[in-house]
Amino acid sequence: MSEIKDLPKGWEIERLGDFVIYQKGKKPKLVSEVKTDECFMPYVNIKAFEKNIIQEFTDGDKCVLCEDGDFLMVWDGARSGYIGKAIKGALGSTLVKINFPGIFNEYAYQFLLSKYLLINTKAKGTGIPHVDPNLLWNFSFPIPPLDEQHRIVAKIEELFSSLDKGIESLKTAQAQLKVYRQAMLKWAFEGKLTSSELGLNGLKDERILEKEIKKEIKKEILKSTNPKNLNSDKGELPKGWEWIEVGNVCDCIVPNRDKPKTFTGNIKWITTPNLSETTIRLDYKNIQLGLTEKETEIYKARVIPIGSVIMTCVGNFGLSAVVEQPIVINQQLHAFLPNERINSKFLAYCIHIHKNYFEKKSTSTTIQYLNKNNCNSMPFLLCPLSEQAQIVQEIESRLSICDKIEESISTSLLQAEALRQSILKKAFEGKLVAQDANDEPASVLLA
Repeated sequence: MSEIKDLPKGWEIERLGDFVIYQKGKKPKLVSEVKTDECFMPYVNIKAFEKNIIQEFTDGDKCVLCEDGDFLMVWDGARSGYIGKAIKGALGSTLVKINFPGIFNEYAYQFLLSKYLLINTKAKGTGIPHVDPNLLWNFSFPIPPLDEQHRIVAKIEELFSSLDKGIESLKTAQAQLKVYRQAMLKWAFEGKLTSSELGLNGLKDERILEKEIKKEIKKEILKSTNPKNLNSDKGELPKGWEWIEVGNVCDCIVPNRDKPKTFTGNIKWITTPNLSETTIRLDYKNIQLGLTEKETEIYKARVIPIGSVIMTCVGNFGLSAVVEQPIVINQQLHAFLPNERINSKFLAYCIHIHKNYFEKKSTSTTIQYLNKNNCNSMPFLLCPLSEQAQIVQEIESRLSICDKIEESISTSLLQAEALRQSILKKAFEGKLVAQDANDEPASVLLA
């Protein structure tokens, strides 16, 4: 039963199920979506439990009742094993109320919290998973003296409070980074990322640029930086720059509406889910589908050449990518063929900032859709080709640093979760707080 060894003096180990009293909730016969004189009691389902959102009421007849602060565990479903505190009402059929008489319940709660991942990943059932009681109630339950239980809980809460603040700061930084990415792309098409505008001699050293980006993030988060319709808000542009409609400088390809019946070649069939931000995802399943040259002729599927730019024209607008190998596309995508005046990557980034513009131009009340004219009317910033290349270089340098910052934040979040588990592990090994020889030993509780 136990793999826990070398516990402090005064501790005991027992089977968890020997201490627990639990009741599974029931689905009431009478349920109302509104509170009435008859149905006055909140029905505590998953949504009410996790988000404090009450959507149903009942009369409480033959129900399992719970009080504010009772410990509940999700017994059925994808979140099985999750534990939290109840609100007053009638307990839902997928929840279980748990109590540990004689044990400081907050201590037992933290112990169950430490076992959530194990309980959840080892849930039973092929359809709707549910907690495996043989696993749950056979856990080895380390029991310290009662006073030490209180000290352990206080220390866990203190450490978790600091940890939660750190996690909140990291998540705020993630959100700020997202805002900065959008703002930076907006600046690029206002002429604010070129050397002439910033007074730079080429790209900055990466470390200097990273410090600069972090300062810019702090400033930009205080502003409203969502990309606007750049066609109606052009602002001051450098000399020789102008806004035009992209259809004036690019040919376009409208794909065949019918999906080919056979795929036996290497000319890849690309659909909307293949696009991610400004790249073509090579890990998506449909990327395996491809046509031969003969099949493209049979199905009248025009091949999109290398250097073209494709964009979404149904649903999630603003996604775009430069074509790096010949492809064919379905009718949910649109393709531009840039001429010698256009840098393909520059065009792809320009599409990326026009999400709001496309949403306003889209047709249909059900599925948002852009027709050929909508796509070709997109505002495009025409500037010298050398400036386009320099802007692309600046964008990609900054995005690369953003990616590194994002990776660092993600690593820190994982480390924070690992630290949380480490705190809980130490707590139930008797290593989190100091022992007190004057504490009444756990054996007295067991007696």
